Amino acid sequence: MASRSETIRPVPKKRTTRRKTKKRLFVTRSADSERDYFDYNLLAVVILLTCFGLIMLYSSSAYEALMENKSDMAYFGKQAAISCVALVCALIGSQIDYHRLAEFSFPLYLVSTFLLIITKYVGREVNGAKRWLGTSSISFQPAELAKIAVILLLPTLIVKMGYKMKGIKPVLIVGFFGFISAFCTYYFTDNLSTALIILGITVVLIFIAHPKTWPFVAIGVGIAALAVIGVAYIILSDVDGGFRIARIQVWLHPEDYSSSGGYQILQALYAIGNGGFFGKGLGNSTQKLGSLPEAQNDMIFSIICEELGVFGAALVMLLFVFLLYRLFFIAQNAPDLLGSLIVSGIFVHIALQVVLNIAVVTNLIPTTGITLPFISYGGTSILFLMAEMGLALGVSRQIKLK
Repeated sequence: MASRSETIRPVPKKRTTRRKTKKRLFVTRSADSERDYFDYNLLAVVILLTCFGLIMLYSSSAYEALMENKSDMAYFGKQAAISCVALVCALIGSQIDYHRLAEFSFPLYLVSTFLLIITKYVGREVNGAKRWLGTSSISFQPAELAKIAVILLLPTLIVKMGYKMKGIKPVLIVGFFGFISAFCTYYFTDNLSTALIILGITVVLIFIAHPKTWPFVAIGVGIAALAVIGVAYIILSDVDGGFRIARIQVWLHPEDYSSSGGYQILQALYAIGNGGFFGKGLGNSTQKLGSLPEAQNDMIFSIICEELGVFGAALVMLLFVFLLYRLFFIAQNAPDLLGSLIVSGIFVHIALQVVLNIAVVTNLIPTTGITLPFISYGGTSILFLMAEMGLALGVSRQIKLK
C-alpha cells in the first residue's frame, strides 16, 4: 500500500504548478497591454485630414496647374509625395523617446533663430516677401522650424526650473526665449501671423506651468486694450500709409478696394456664398478658375465651402475639433510634465492656425498669410506638422492606462 501512495502523491503537485503558471501568464499579458498604448485615433484623424486635403488640393489647383505647368497633377503630385514621406517619418519619429529629443531643444532653437536672421538677406522672395530659404524647386520656411523649436525648448526650460516657476524671474526667462523667436520671425521674415502663433504658444505654456492665474488675466486685458488702441490710432491717423494700414482698411471696407487689396477676400466671400448649405458639388467650383488667387493655399477653405457647402465645412471643423481633443487627451494623460507641455504646445499651434485661417477667409480679421493645417498646399507646412504629430504620438506611447 505504501508504494501505491507514493506513486499517487506527485500528481496533484503537477496540477498546482500548471495552474500557477497560467495565472502568471495572464498577469504578464495585462501589464504588456498597458505599456503598449498608442493613440491610433490621433493617427487616424491625421491621415483622414491629409487625404481630404489632397482631394481638395487637386480640386482647387487643377486648373491653375494645367495653365502654368501643362499638367493638372503638378501641385497634387508634389504634395502627395511629401505627405507620404512626412507620415512615414512621423511614425518613425514616434518611436524615439521625447526626452532624448528635448536634450537637443536648445541647439535646434539656435539653428532656427540663425536661419530666421539670414532669411532677410539671402532668402528667396515670393509675392513680395522673403520667407523662404533654398531654390525655386526646393525651399522651406524657417518660421515653421521655429515653431517646433519653441514647442520643445520652452517645456524643457519649465521642467528644469520646477517649483521656481512660481517666481517672476523664471517666467521672464521663458518668455524671453519665446519673444526672441517671435520677434525674429516678424522682423527678419515679415511673418506676423507666425509670430503671433509663437507668442500664443509661449503665453499658454507659461500659463499652464504658473500656479497663479490673475497675472495672466491682467496681462491679457492689457494686451487687448493696447491692440484696440493701436488699431484705432492707425485708422484715425493713417500712420505711414503702409501696407499694414491698407490691410486694415481693406478688412473694414473690402468692397471699396475690389480692384486692389480687397479683390482676394471678396472672391473668397463670393465662393462661400455660392456654396449654400450643401455646396455645388466636388470639383464644381467656379471661383477657382482664375477668379480667386492662391485658391490652393490660404483660401482653400473658401473652395471647400463652395463645393461642399456649410455642411462640408462643418465636417472639416469637426475633424479639427476631434484632432484637438486627441491632443488634449494625450496632454492630460502624459507620463510627466515635459510630455504634457510639449503636446500642449502642439495643441495651441494647431488651434491658433485653424482659427486664424478660417477667420481670415471669412473676413473676421485682416488678411495674413497663414495656411489651413494638413489641407492647404505647402510642403514645408505638412512636413513640420507631421513632425509635431510624431512628437505627440511619441508621448502617447508612454501613457499607462489602467
